[in-house]
Amino acid sequence: MGSAVDAAASRRIVVLTAVHAPSAPYLPEAYASLCEQELSDGWEWHWVIQEDGTTDEVSPYVPDDPRVTFRQGRRGGPGVARTIALAHAEGAYVKVLDADDRLTPGALARDLAALEGDPAIGWATSRVLDFLPDGSTVGFAGDPPDGPIERGDVLGFWKENDFRAPVHPATLCVRRDLLLALGGWMALPASEDTGLLLALNAVSRGWFSKEVGLLYRKWGGQATGQAAHVDPAERDARMAVVEARARALASFRWRRP
Repeated sequence: MGSAVDAAASRRIVVLTAVHAPSAPYLPEAYASLCEQELSDGWEWHWVIQEDGTTDEVSPYVPDDPRVTFRQGRRGGPGVARTIALAHAEGAYVKVLDADDRLTPGALARDLAALEGDPAIGWATSRVLDFLPDGSTVGFAGDPPDGPIERGDVLGFWKENDFRAPVHPATLCVRRDLLLALGGWMALPASEDTGLLLALNAVSRGWFSKEVGLLYRKWGGQATGQAAHVDPAERDARMAVVEARARALASFRWRRP
């Protein structure tokens, strides 16, 4: 029985979503975008939704689908919610999907193609469009070329561009063993996903797809739109520890085999 479970998990991509009450009404749209995904024969997705808290306000929006697991836990922020959700992420790959965002058709298949096609690639990202309240979308200038991202390239760009990464951490798809080896997401009040992205880039080559893989919703309740997110003192501290971790990992010369 155990070997059968292991074999099934090796052909599974686990989608992790941290959610709190204000973003819960967007879960049905995220689910619809998952249902639009088409994977190669033998592959499946499993959605693990982890509430950052223990309210009664999220569960009404969780789809009734055997491919969906819903968990709750004490509040600690999205990084803590995602990391503890790894206990239920039995799959070879882990894909991030924020509760208020939407995947585009083909996003999971492109991630899998990059990671399955080259064992040296540890993580994959894709182009993002901001999804505005009026339903329109806005792209970003300066995306990297389609293809591999070499170790250290993300940190270099990030430092030279006011702590803006060249690829979006909300699009990450990563090998589960590598994610666990790095301890999951950083224990920060924000930028925990950027911290993971830079750590991944310090130890492994990545991949960028020029095809749009995510619609990143812009709305008043998102954490990155709050005043605390741009408080200068906290922001400087977050960026300092994110950089220090990435540089320490690089200095050890450890890399994913």
